[in-house]
Amino acid sequence: MVFPSLTALFKNEEEKKDEDGSDDDSGTYYYNTEASGTGLQRREPPSGGSSSLPDTFQTSHLLFYERFKAYQDYMLGDCKPSEVKDFTADYLEKTVEPCDWLALWSTDIFDVLVEVRDVEVKDLKARVRLVLPLQCDTRGVELHEEAMTSLLEATQHKVPLQELQVVYEESGDIDQTALALEHVRFFYKHIWREWDEEEEDDDFDYFVRCVEPRIRLYYDMLEDRVPAGLVAEYQSLLEKCSKCFQQFSALRSGLSADSDSELDNVSMVEGLKLCDQLETFKRKLRIIENPLLRYVLAYKGNTRQQCVQSRGPRASGAKVVHVVTASCSTVQLQSLLSARLIPLCSSEDTEIQFHREPVSAVDSCYQGDLVIVLPGMYSVSSSIFIPDSITIEGFGFPDEVVIEKKSKGDSFVESTGADVRLSNIKFIQHDAIEGIL
Repeated sequence: MVFPSLTALFKNEEEKKDEDGSDDDSGTYYYNTEASGTGLQRREPPSGGSSSLPDTFQTSHLLFYERFKAYQDYMLGDCKPSEVKDFTADYLEKTVEPCDWLALWSTDIFDVLVEVRDVEVKDLKARVRLVLPLQCDTRGVELHEEAMTSLLEATQHKVPLQELQVVYEESGDIDQTALALEHVRFFYKHIWREWDEEEEDDDFDYFVRCVEPRIRLYYDMLEDRVPAGLVAEYQSLLEKCSKCFQQFSALRSGLSADSDSELDNVSMVEGLKLCDQLETFKRKLRIIENPLLRYVLAYKGNTRQQCVQSRGPRASGAKVVHVVTASCSTVQLQSLLSARLIPLCSSEDTEIQFHREPVSAVDSCYQGDLVIVLPGMYSVSSSIFIPDSITIEGFGFPDEVVIEKKSKGDSFVESTGADVRLSNIKFIQHDAIEGIL
């Protein structure tokens, strides 16, 4: 006997499964911008611009979690470095419209409107044709229809997918295509390294080992959570590693497996040196990409800080009073003279120097000097390094003497002097990382 209530229950469950497709095992790839939490908008043209080109999708504003989810759940998953191209091609095949959509072919020189006729996901290219009459914006050159046609013929009408900006449509039919191209464009610009494919570890999870830490580092740098010195060091390491890898690849491709010539033996030795150098660069990059290790092992500090050394006392034994002020009234000057300068300068070996901002005053100090900062708002763009035992005091109330750090991301005041004294000064730093050390 079957109870009517149970029959109705199972019937409802079956209808629900049919509606949401939960029992569909056909392997159909379901991905949409709503599921990914990404809402696409029209890219606003620059103010005052006179471009006749159509608007494109605004995709460069994506948040960390949106890119993270796309790479982890849809594009890369648990692939190995050697499988990245295949996974990417599979992702594009399931998300990008194969033909009949408009895009801007954007390079450093021009933006031109084209129609996509076919997408070759394996090669990350699209077969396109010009939209006539020609709609094109150029930068520093003049391009006509004949020149653009010749250029496309030279490339067999194929252009890289990363150079295509999808033209905006309100229908939503092309949203997935615009988003997929943005993910691929961002990946090959900021995440993928040409030496990644060399990794042969079978247990190597590319997303966990490389993609996630590099995305996090990108957004940390974008939001000024990484000191400028470390950012510069990372970019320098990337350039050196890329150059070293290209040299190593060229040398490796020129070696003959069966040759025992002296030239090949020399090349083999050079190749081993380059390989060792390449591994060193890669190891340093991985350290910086790791948020737990980058500050402990990688960052050697600000270059300017390394150049600032302790001067010790002056050879003459004289002391200098450094007065910091952009301008002051006669009343302030008289007050400063009577309250501080005359008592301090009673001896003949005391000198007074004037500065317009605090950084130059501190940089001019020797051990035992005094810096007096008059009331005012002082904006500085570089950090203040104090390697010697000096005294820095504000002349007035703390709220009247303000030193503000304009740039974000670096330390503000760093002191290595044995006896440094700060008083009556208000320090302001925005989005601090290290602050006063």
